[in-house]
Amino acid sequence: MSRYEKHIFICENKRDPGDPRGCCSEKGSLEIRDLFKKRLKELGLNKKMRANGTGCLDACAFGPSIVVFPEQVWYGGVKVADVEEIIQNHLINDKPVERLLIKKFLRDD
Repeated sequence: MSRYEKHIFICENKRDPGDPRGCCSEKGSLEIRDLFKKRLKELGLNKKMRANGTGCLDACAFGPSIVVFPEQVWYGGVKVADVEEIIQNHLINDKPVERLLIKKFLRDD
C-alpha cells in the first residue's frame, strides 16, 4: 500500500546563468511548487497527494517540468496559472491536461 495516491514532482533545478538548457527554477518552478502545496492543503488533499520539489528531471527544454506518479504523466511549460487546472482535471478527476503534456515522455504501452 502506497502512502500517497498521487505524487507530484516539480523540477527545481538551478543551472549557471547562460547555460543553453536553462533551468526550471528560473522559469517559476518554486512558485508552482508552493501553489501546488497550498492548494492541496486547502482542498484537503494533502493526506493522499503530495507535491515535492526535485532536482533535474532531464526535461530542461520543456521547463518548468512536472511529473505525476504513479501514472508517469509528464507536463512541460507549466505556469502558476496552470496549477489549478492540473489539480482539478488530473489529480482529482484523473484526466491529464492534454495541452501541457510532454509527448516525448509518453509511454507506448
